[in-house]
Amino acid sequence: MYNVAIIGAGPAGIFTALEIIKLRPEWSVVLIEKGKKIEKRKCFLREGHKSCPGCKKCGLLCGWGGAGAFSDGKLTLTPDVGGNLLDYMSRKEVEDLIDYSDKIYLNFGATDIIHGTNKEEFADISRKATLAELKLVYSPVRHLGTERSLQVLKNMQDFLSDKITIIYDDAVDKLIVQNEQAKGFTTKSGQTITAEYIVIAPGREGADWLTSEFAENKIGMVSNAVDIGVRVELPAPVFEPITEKLYESKLIYNSPTFGDEVRTFCMNPNGEVVSENYNGILTVNGHSYATRKTANTNFALLVSEKFTEPFKSPIAYGQHVARLANMLAGGVLVQRFGDLLDGRRSTVDRINSSIITPTLGSATPGDLSLVLPYRQMLSIIEMLYALDKIAPGTASRYTLLYGVEVKFYSARVKLTNEMETEGVKNLFTIGDGAGVTRGLIQASSSGVHVARIICAR
Repeated sequence: MYNVAIIGAGPAGIFTALEIIKLRPEWSVVLIEKGKKIEKRKCFLREGHKSCPGCKKCGLLCGWGGAGAFSDGKLTLTPDVGGNLLDYMSRKEVEDLIDYSDKIYLNFGATDIIHGTNKEEFADISRKATLAELKLVYSPVRHLGTERSLQVLKNMQDFLSDKITIIYDDAVDKLIVQNEQAKGFTTKSGQTITAEYIVIAPGREGADWLTSEFAENKIGMVSNAVDIGVRVELPAPVFEPITEKLYESKLIYNSPTFGDEVRTFCMNPNGEVVSENYNGILTVNGHSYATRKTANTNFALLVSEKFTEPFKSPIAYGQHVARLANMLAGGVLVQRFGDLLDGRRSTVDRINSSIITPTLGSATPGDLSLVLPYRQMLSIIEMLYALDKIAPGTASRYTLLYGVEVKFYSARVKLTNEMETEGVKNLFTIGDGAGVTRGLIQASSSGVHVARIICAR
């Protein structure tokens, strides 16, 4: 029997634990994580293997630190990017939470450099974006880099290890709900854990489990927009005039043909493209190091689609599209932009004859038009031409498009302003897996917020 049980050791779960032991050091807290300690996490692709072996628990996604552990550790210090916390509290409250969470990262070893704070440089790039029908969102970024991000999370793990109970390599199976109140949960290994308060923070990798379990317990959910797109890789000099000033540019575009919102996401100057394994489905992502640099820059272009009733399966829809790419390519598919426009598949020879060397060597040349729905594909093409106006060379025939990139945070739990699930008392749901956030700093802030609510009761 614990005071608080936390499901998931991503940023949301970690910051919940950090704040609880600060406010209630006498409380007993348990945190359960289906992956491993951060020092035991590994990925065969990152270690030089040519193909993903399809690990049962993807080392890139599961374990201490969550999916963000092997990201490049970008803390986007604004309420306008990376989540929906403004739906639950005032702007001032969210800004204070972000500032507080940011200081915690600093205390555990984050760099003190913040990119994109020069208002004049931002205004200049914003003006050029406006002329190209793009909207640039002001988003200062503290960039840790993949290696520093791992060390910061390791410091947090070491700090909490003797203050709370941490269970690794075990996943939650079923929630225990009695008389509309959360009592605990059972695990895959057969344990039963009970607690006064349950905090669910499973991350994107656990979004599918959360949706299924909440449906069984009749906990209300709504469908978020489905985000599907590609990862773009191009020579670093193309975006250098922007990345040197802002590091990451958050650009939003309404495609003229269908009016869909297309946005840049997770920009990695001099970074690498990587693949991820979501329950046997290979998708694509990107990251960058603080010290090790490549000749390329990569970023995602995501098309947001909001479906109406009776559609209720945004995660399954995203998985279906990703499986098509896996079916054709045996994993991640890559295509030159020029080949896509010419209506032909890319080949090994065509990729090798390009001016860009792919950083994801395991990607298979192919044809994205056989995978992505026409609507999303055309919106991405239109976005690339718009970006070419502010970063000439973006719409080059050699620009590489990897597919597909899908964000599995589409299921959104119905929550009170205290982020307690509607209809079930003492059950709180936070982070990316709940559709509440989609970035490190807002996920961390949601953990701080819930911890304060629980400790005040």
